[in-house]
Amino acid sequence: MSLKSMISVENVSKRYMIGNSRREHRGLRHALTDWINRKPKTKNEREFWALKGVSFEVKQGETLGVIGRNGAGKSTLMKVLSRITEPTTGRIKLGGRVASLLEVGTGFHPELTGRENIFLNGTILGMSQKEIRSKLDEIIAFAEIESFIETPVKRYSSGMYVRLAFAVAAHLEPDILLVDEVLSVGDASFQKKSLGKMKEVSEGGRTVLFVSHSMPTVTSLCSRCILLDGGRIVKEGPASEVVLDYYSQGESSCAVAQYPGIPSEPGGIERSEDMIVGLLQLVVENERGEVSPSIEIEEKVRVRIRYRIFEKVGYALAPNLHFFRADGVCAFVSFLPEPPVLSPGDYEAICYIPSLMLNEGVYFVGISISSFHQGVLTHVWQQNALTFNVRDPIIGIRNRGGYPGTMPGAMRPSLEWDHARVDSLK
Repeated sequence: MSLKSMISVENVSKRYMIGNSRREHRGLRHALTDWINRKPKTKNEREFWALKGVSFEVKQGETLGVIGRNGAGKSTLMKVLSRITEPTTGRIKLGGRVASLLEVGTGFHPELTGRENIFLNGTILGMSQKEIRSKLDEIIAFAEIESFIETPVKRYSSGMYVRLAFAVAAHLEPDILLVDEVLSVGDASFQKKSLGKMKEVSEGGRTVLFVSHSMPTVTSLCSRCILLDGGRIVKEGPASEVVLDYYSQGESSCAVAQYPGIPSEPGGIERSEDMIVGLLQLVVENERGEVSPSIEIEEKVRVRIRYRIFEKVGYALAPNLHFFRADGVCAFVSFLPEPPVLSPGDYEAICYIPSLMLNEGVYFVGISISSFHQGVLTHVWQQNALTFNVRDPIIGIRNRGGYPGTMPGAMRPSLEWDHARVDSLK
């Protein structure tokens, strides 16, 4: 049985007129007024198309990621889906109640208390007072604002506001939940709790559309993803594949991290705060020495680190790599063993990963240069500096035992086994 279509976007475009803010409408009523009173475009105005012919569909229970660089059209798409603004052309069909969390300040009345805003939002979603009351305690506890629930929300900090807004949107049982990058305002523990709640919402049969710049979060939460660029969809498919395309946009590959400028000059962002060491380049290579964002599971992987020491210190500096799975879990960490004390100059360290060690999937690599002469001191840290994908063709792979499905886990080592016939087992 095919799943119900919850979001259907058909050839949607959104145009803004730049140079005359009075011509920009904020909703259906303003759109009708502008259409009735429309005037010829003046020479000081120009058209800007934030969305251009966007079409996609989201099924019931699916979590779709929306990614792209700043200005790609992500926020405009969410506002159109939330009916904050109307599309210039195209059609949108929504298959149920929609709750949206787009930006701090959206959806709450500033003069009302947190409790009153919960009831207001529930009423807008079409819920009865009884239904809202049944969720009230759960919402307040999740938002962690029990002491401030009777305070007008205009006095909330941005973090408190976001916690309550997300708790309301997620707990009042909308059929469709739209979430923009606003969750980045919250602290790390609440972000983790919110992502868990979104997974729970999706697994409960509801539909989630999630916009984020955090690629590990997108690959962890979303099965499918669309990549926007210049208001158009340029890639659609499995989240891990689309994320790799996103990292590959522009001049450099996701398998290469170049650090621009001369590190010894002011403004070189790769130089450590203590001015001791700085990064020059990071590269992921296959076993043939080719830069590659995609590695076959039976290939060896090399991660090359080039760095510069600016001044001599009396202790060793240890390059180390942190490998994270797509869900953000650290798969393993590897250090340069027995690092020497070095004089100023340029150096290269290479980490070799054996074949059949990593499982299939996307990996994010963080780079650190640390010292341990007085506790642990991190001189350089670049999170998610590199991204690569491990591919498993399944057929002919020797450590599968004939199993045809997706193998669980972050690691897939080819371990030594013994196997023999025995006459009897006692």
